[in-house]
Amino acid sequence: MHGNHARHWPLVAILAAISAPLVVMYVYQVIDTVTTTPPGSIIPDGVTLHHWRFLTGPIATGGPSVWELALNTLIFASCTAVVVTSVSLTAAYALSRLVMPGRGMFLGGLIVLHAFPTITLIVAVFLILQYMGLYDTLTGVILVKVAFELPFGIWIMKGFYDSVPWEIEMAGVTDGASRFTVWRLLVLPQVQPGLAALLIFSFLSGWSEFILPLVLAPANAPQVLATYLAGLIADDRLADFSLFKAVSIFYALPVLAIYLIFQKKLMNIYGGGTKG
Repeated sequence: MHGNHARHWPLVAILAAISAPLVVMYVYQVIDTVTTTPPGSIIPDGVTLHHWRFLTGPIATGGPSVWELALNTLIFASCTAVVVTSVSLTAAYALSRLVMPGRGMFLGGLIVLHAFPTITLIVAVFLILQYMGLYDTLTGVILVKVAFELPFGIWIMKGFYDSVPWEIEMAGVTDGASRFTVWRLLVLPQVQPGLAALLIFSFLSGWSEFILPLVLAPANAPQVLATYLAGLIADDRLADFSLFKAVSIFYALPVLAIYLIFQKKLMNIYGGGTKG
């Protein structure tokens, strides 16, 4: 037993050496938000809460409040998660259980759509939103984000439905229940792990989205935290990097909390079946 532990020490030492710069970086990320440091030095010379002033009011006169931005980001992420999960639940069930023309081609199309980088479709999306009158609106950005997330959500939920035995549904139908009742009362409880994981992943994806709000709603008042952060260092010669780090921590805290609380549920995203 002691010999096995001894063989692991070199690997532990290598991992520690590789991780050390990252750990130092994260430590200084926090330290810099509550201290002042002379130019050219890495040693703080004072303690301050000035970098967290954005919590009590707008940084610039007439600028947005960080709480307004957080609310916009929450609305964006929540709407994305709810719509993606709702559509994925029903669409994936149909693809898993119903025989329909073009089913295989549709499933292949889902994978192709999910593989497309978002940026390659920006021009087409821009033109569509302009035609619909939704360019430069939060609603338009939400619809686009949902469209990009749906292929992943449908494919993942189909895997969970595939892992549910047919016998459960047949027993319900034999007892006289409708197909909808069987789905709601018998099948959904079996795929709850996938439902919870997809809901959380979709929320986190919406919370961290940057490209779509930046490109499709550049002049819109309801910004999100990601675009607000980019604006803080638009001119890196005049940027307040300690303020930027403080806002970054504020932005990341909900994500860290969700990962710590729901980490077991998040691992269930890979627990679906694999039947075709």
